[in-house]
Amino acid sequence: MAGIRDRVRAEFIAEITEVARRHLAEHGATGLSVRAVTRDLGMAASAVYRYFPNRDALLTALIVAAYEGLGAAAEKEESAVDRDDHAGRWAAVFRAVRAWALGHPHEYALIYGSPVPGYSAPRDTTEPATRVVLLLARVAADAPRTPGPASRDLPPVPADLRADVEARVTAIAATMDPDRAETLTALTPETALAVIDAWTTLFGTVGFELFGQYDGVIDARQAHLEHVARTTARAAGIPRA
Repeated sequence: MAGIRDRVRAEFIAEITEVARRHLAEHGATGLSVRAVTRDLGMAASAVYRYFPNRDALLTALIVAAYEGLGAAAEKEESAVDRDDHAGRWAAVFRAVRAWALGHPHEYALIYGSPVPGYSAPRDTTEPATRVVLLLARVAADAPRTPGPASRDLPPVPADLRADVEARVTAIAATMDPDRAETLTALTPETALAVIDAWTTLFGTVGFELFGQYDGVIDARQAHLEHVARTTARAAGIPRA
C-alpha cells in the first residue's frame, strides 16, 4: 500500500513540475505562480500546496530538476568515452553541457541566468549543482599526473587563494561519500583551481552563446567550444589523446 502511495505521489509531483516548467518557459521565473499552475492542472489548490507551499518551493524543485538533468546528460556523454582518453572525456562534458543548454534554454537560464528577485536557494540545490564540476574533477584526477606545457606555464597560485582552495576542497569532501571525496582530495590545489577555472569558462562560454553575447563576435560556436575544451584541459594537465 505504501508503495502505491509513493508512486502516486511521485507521479503527481512530476505532473506539477511539468506544468511549472511550461509556465517557466512562457512567463519566466519571476512570473511563476503556484496558483496559476494549480489552475492549469484543474485541481484544488490545497492538493498542490501540500507539496509546494509557495513559489520558492516550486522554484527549488525546478532548479534541482534542471541541475540533475544537466548533470545526467554530462555524465552520460562522458561515460561513453574510453576511460583512457582523458581529453576526450573532458571534451565530452563540454559538448554535453552545450547541447543540454541549447535544448533546455529556459531551464539553463533558471540556473545560470540572472538571480530570481527575492529567492534564496536552499542547501537542497548544492549537491546537484556540483555534478558537472565534480565530473571534470574526476577526469582530471584520473589523468596521468605529468603536467602539460600549458599547466607548466601558468602563474603560481597566490598563498591566500591556495589556502582558500584547500579549505574549500576539504570542506566539500567532508560532505560526500568516500569515493566522491577521494576524487577531490586527490587533486593538487593547482589542478583543483584549473578545474574550477574550466567550469566557470565552460558555463560562461555556453551562457554567452545562449544569451546572445556572441552575436557579431563568434559564429563558429561549436568550434569555439572545442577550442575552450582543449585549452582548459591542457591547463588542468590533461594530455592530448
